[in-house]
Amino acid sequence: MKWADFSKLIKTRLTSLVVFSASISFLIGSRANGHIVWIDWVKLIIGGFLVTSAANAFNEIIEKDLDKLMKRTMDRPIPSGKMTTGQALVLGLGMGMAGTYLLGSLNLLTGLLSVFSILLYAFAYTPLKRKSPIAVFVGAIPGALPPLIGYVAAQVHGRIDEIAIILFSIQFIWQFVHFWAIAWVLDDDYKLAGFRLLPSGKRDLTSAVITFIFAIVLVPVSLLPTIYGYGGYWVGGVSLICSLIFLYQSFMLLHTRQIPEARKLMFGSFFYLPVVQIMFLVDFIVK
Repeated sequence: MKWADFSKLIKTRLTSLVVFSASISFLIGSRANGHIVWIDWVKLIIGGFLVTSAANAFNEIIEKDLDKLMKRTMDRPIPSGKMTTGQALVLGLGMGMAGTYLLGSLNLLTGLLSVFSILLYAFAYTPLKRKSPIAVFVGAIPGALPPLIGYVAAQVHGRIDEIAIILFSIQFIWQFVHFWAIAWVLDDDYKLAGFRLLPSGKRDLTSAVITFIFAIVLVPVSLLPTIYGYGGYWVGGVSLICSLIFLYQSFMLLHTRQIPEARKLMFGSFFYLPVVQIMFLVDFIVK
């Protein structure tokens, strides 16, 4: 098996973004404790990478026949015949168990949240994608769990406090605009597999309006660190600027309802989250 095939199975770029989000939140949680246990940070990164990779592997096993229908996924290892379902299953189970063990060694709640994330993503969100746009709401939960898991992992006894909820909330609301921007760009390909991910099921005014509404909601949510006193004016200012740019991109999609504007919104979403999270960490450290 080639690394390129394994990389496609675990969706390396997506997995790396997930782990990055969790690792930043771990550092925020560690700062709240007053110290950083670097070996635990390494365990989180490795464990998080394995757990996320496992969830992606299970996703591709379940969707192997559907992946054959879409241009962007037909070259994945299972539909292309470069890897058998059995091989992918063994890899997925191995990574899932190893990752859960590492995360569970940090504290029990971290391990339980990681298992919940795998189950919800692979066995609830994945099958729902062909049934209803509600799949995006379900998928936004495991999609927003990484920062929560990262923060909880930094707590010796594993606890969820206001900061953890704020980190989860920002990523949760961001997920919708992010998902729908991607779904707008890839709607033609998604339809080949019967996926219904846009709010109305198609590229229309309703989908654009709902996307814009969630971008509006993200503005005050992104300011929660400053509102609750966990961040200063720097994180508040950067978050506000990023949110307004994101809102403008959403408005342009609403105004034009064209794929190029959806693509700009999609790329904007890739930059938005890491910038806001890193700024929260920096501001939290120097505050």
